[in-house]
Amino acid sequence: MTCAELEILLCDYVDGTLHADDRAALENHLSGCAACKQLSEDVTGVTAFFERVPQAEPPAELLTRILHHAPMGPGALTEGLPGDARPSWAKRLFGGLMQGGFVQGWLQPRYVMGMAMTILSFSMLARFAHIEPRQLRPSDLDPVKVWQGIDDHSHRVYDRAMKYYDNLRLVIEIQSRLKEWTDQDAAAQPRGAKEGSQQ
Repeated sequence: MTCAELEILLCDYVDGTLHADDRAALENHLSGCAACKQLSEDVTGVTAFFERVPQAEPPAELLTRILHHAPMGPGALTEGLPGDARPSWAKRLFGGLMQGGFVQGWLQPRYVMGMAMTILSFSMLARFAHIEPRQLRPSDLDPVKVWQGIDDHSHRVYDRAMKYYDNLRLVIEIQSRLKEWTDQDAAAQPRGAKEGSQQ
C-alpha cells in the first residue's frame, strides 16, 4: 500500500469501518512508514478530542428567531404559525417596493433595461410594419394585421433589392460593352496611324 492510498483509507480506518483485508494492509504500512504513522496518530487524536467536547445546546429562543427572520414565501416555515405571523397579500406582492423603497425595488438595472428593450422592440416592430405610434389603435395590434404589414414590407424590400440587382447588372453590362468598344477604338487608331505612315 502506498502513502496516497493510506490517506484515502485513513478516515475509514479511524472510524472502524474498513474491511479486514484493507485494515491489515493499512496496519502493515503503518508499521513500516513513520510519516503515515504520525498522520494516523494526529487524526486519531483530533477525533478523540471532538468526541470529548460536549454537545452545544442551542438557546431556547433560537427556533423562534429563525422563524421570525426566515423568508415568508409560499410554504416556507410558516405552517403552524399564528395568522398574524404570515405577511398579508399586499406585503407579499409589494413587499420589495415597500421594504426597500421604489429605487431598490423596481428601478434596478435589470428591470429598467428589460423595459427599455421591450419598448425598443415594439417600436422597431411597429416601424417595420408601418404602424405610426400617433395613430395606434387597438385594432392595429391585431396579430393578423401586424403579420400582413410585415409580410407586405418584406416583399417590397425584396422587390426593391431584386430591381436594384437587375439595374446594377444592366449598368455593369453597359459599362463592360463601352470599355470593349473603347479598347477596340484604341487598338484601331494605332493601326490606322501605322498604315498612314507606311504610305
